[in-house]
Amino acid sequence: MNKIETGIDGLFVIEPKVFGDRRGWFMESWSKRKFEEIGIDCEFVQDNHSFSEKKGTLRGLHFQKGEFSQAKLVRVLRGTAYDVAVDLRKDSPTFLKWFGIELSEENKKELFIPRGFAHGFLTLTDDVEFAYKADNYYNKESEGAIRYDDERIGIDWKLPGNEIKKVIVSDKDETAPRLSELSEDCFF
Repeated sequence: MNKIETGIDGLFVIEPKVFGDRRGWFMESWSKRKFEEIGIDCEFVQDNHSFSEKKGTLRGLHFQKGEFSQAKLVRVLRGTAYDVAVDLRKDSPTFLKWFGIELSEENKKELFIPRGFAHGFLTLTDDVEFAYKADNYYNKESEGAIRYDDERIGIDWKLPGNEIKKVIVSDKDETAPRLSELSEDCFF
């Protein structure tokens, strides 16, 4: 397992070792022991799995506030997605900086997102299955969101021209607040 720095403290790309032969392939997507060996100590308690039917589906930017904050290990099981994490830790030197990476069934890369981040992804193919582990249980009262096209964050979703206006989003994500509308308790 290889841990790659992203330039944002605690946020890492994980490249699992993939063993293949004429039958197919095998990999460990998570091993508590191997993660501890590379300096990530996390006790995951919940697995989540989503399916997005259409290319251009955008989910996010989501986070859990306060004691319900979640660290996540995310990966794509089928298809390809552009995955983004935004640092919401107000005392961090990278506060409001974002990192994006293409995750796919082919590259098998994973992204470890520590607590204190907003997270979202854009599907780059049809039929995307996305899975992630979380180190804390979901709590509806503690959920938060930031508008995916907030100018202050300035995420480059890798879409040409005005294509960001054509993404498929939920009503909840379309009406998510901008940073300027968030209360202080949304930052860590």
